[in-house]
Amino acid sequence: MKAALSAALGAFLSGCVPEGPPTPAVTSVAGAEEASPGDMIVTRFIDEFNRPAIGPDYEVKSSAWHMKDGRLCAEGAKNQPIWLKKRIPINARIEVDATALSTDGDLKIEAWGDGKSGAAGTTYSDATSYIAIFGGWKNSFHVLARLDEHGKDRMALAIAPGTDDERQRPVEAGQPYHLVIERKNGSTVRFAVNGVDYFQFADQAPLSGPGHDHVGFNDWTAPVCFDNLSITPL
Repeated sequence: MKAALSAALGAFLSGCVPEGPPTPAVTSVAGAEEASPGDMIVTRFIDEFNRPAIGPDYEVKSSAWHMKDGRLCAEGAKNQPIWLKKRIPINARIEVDATALSTDGDLKIEAWGDGKSGAAGTTYSDATSYIAIFGGWKNSFHVLARLDEHGKDRMALAIAPGTDDERQRPVEAGQPYHLVIERKNGSTVRFAVNGVDYFQFADQAPLSGPGHDHVGFNDWTAPVCFDNLSITPL
């Protein structure tokens, strides 16, 4: 009887012990270990691209993608993107430093896409993602689009050289830009450049779940480079 009472008392007391502090979030870094394709990002993910090869973390749709001087670069990918294999949550902040190497601009990010698709033709009307384009169409427009970069529902700013409005200035060749795509509430996608908001798109049918849980970079013909990718779950 005493043994039974002692065991019961021990179980009760162990259940009353307060939990310790939560385990702090650990930042994962691309290249630190081989990625398991399809793993969900649950802590901050960083890729500084300081390596000679693209590596196993990415699904590469075109041989145009390559590493150069510690950056991920492409020229002439023809809307065949490179996708991060790890999945991103519904709400996340995606940050990257992007540089156009010509006056054509055309810095392009895809967010919440399927992680495997590219354009079937010359017009990218069959995307699976939100597409943020900074200096697209040879530095004519900044755009945030849903599934179709030419879609009627896209948000666009016409570029006007010499304007006082920072949001309508063209992309300068060789100048790094800090691009941010963010979704906090499950539906509204925000695109910002160098801390300035360019677009907020409130989607009535948000892209989320399987088939809409990857991030990637894209390019048409202009030479571009990306660096310092950071993805933070929100």
